[in-house]
Amino acid sequence: MKWFGWEAIRSFHWAHPYFLYAIPAIPLVFLLRNAFHRKSRQFLTIPYEATETPDDWLTRLRYVQPVSMALALMCILLALARPQTITERTDRFSEGIDIMLLVDVSDSMLEKDLNPDRLTAAKRVARDFVRGRLQDRIGIIVFAGEAYSLCPLTTDYELLYGFLEDLKPDMIRTAGTAIGSALAVGVNRMRDSKGQSKVTILISDGDNTSGNLDPITAARLAKAFGVRIYTIAVGNTRRPGKNDSLRVVSAQVDESELQEIAAAADGKYFRATDNDALVKVFTQINKLEKVKFKNVVFREVTDYYRVYLYWAVVLILLAFATKSTFMGNILED
Repeated sequence: MKWFGWEAIRSFHWAHPYFLYAIPAIPLVFLLRNAFHRKSRQFLTIPYEATETPDDWLTRLRYVQPVSMALALMCILLALARPQTITERTDRFSEGIDIMLLVDVSDSMLEKDLNPDRLTAAKRVARDFVRGRLQDRIGIIVFAGEAYSLCPLTTDYELLYGFLEDLKPDMIRTAGTAIGSALAVGVNRMRDSKGQSKVTILISDGDNTSGNLDPITAARLAKAFGVRIYTIAVGNTRRPGKNDSLRVVSAQVDESELQEIAAAADGKYFRATDNDALVKVFTQINKLEKVKFKNVVFREVTDYYRVYLYWAVVLILLAFATKSTFMGNILED
C-alpha cells in the first residue's frame, strides 16, 4: 500500500500530469450515475428477519463492487499519468591544456628584490597557479647554464608541488642562463601532445648567456609545433642613477629578449617587479588559458506505471467477481 501514500505520490515525476486532474471526478461520476438510474433500478422484495439492521456486514459488502471499480479507475488514471523517478548526473569533460613551466634556477634568481627572493616567490606563485588548474597536464623544466626536464606532463599535482618545493640554484652546476635550450626541451616534450592547447610559461630574470640554441629560433620552432610561449621577467629593471655611482646593481633583467621570444611564439610578455605583480601575471595567464568544458547530463528514468496498472487489473477482476454474488444486484445487467 506504500504506492498510495502521500510520500510516494509526492516523490514521483509525472510525465502526463493532466490525467491526475480527472481523479476527483470519479466519485462525482458514481454519484451522478446513482442519481440518474435510481428510478430505473429493479429491486426484488424479499422478507428478512427483523433483527437485521442496515449496518449489518452483509449490507456493507454491497459497496465492494462499486468501490473496487472506482479504485480501479483511479489506478488507471495514475498509470496514464506515468509516474517516474528521474536520477540526473552531470559529468564534466575537457580535453585540458598542456602547460610546461620553464623555471630559471640560476644564481641570479636569489636576488632579494622580491620577497624573500626571486626563485622562492616564483615557486609560491607557480604552486598557486597549479592549484587553480583543473584536468590540465603540467610539467616542469629547470635551467641555468643547461636545461633538463624535472617533471614530465602530469595531472598528479601533489607530485608537482613536491618538485616545485625542491627547486634550488644548486640543482644545475653549470653557470649561465640557457633560455634557448630550455625552450627546446619544452618543445620536445610537447610536440606530440594531444591537448586542446599547448602552453609554455618561461620564468627568468636574465638574457640568454649559454646553450647552443638561439632563443628566438627555439621560439619559432615552438610556434611551428603549436606551442604558445608566455615569458615572465622576474625582478627590478632599474638602472643605477646619479646617486648610485658607488652602488653596484647586479642581476638586471633583460626585457627585450623575453619580449621577442613571446612575440615569435604568439604568446605574451609580462614583467613582475614585485610579489604582487607576479601574482597578477599568473592570474592573467590563468584567464587567458581557460579550459573549455563540455557538460554531459545523464538521466536515468524508472517508470512505475505498471504498479498502478496491476492494481487496476486486480480491482476490476474483484468488481466483476462480486457482481453476480450477493454483494451485487443480480437484477441489474
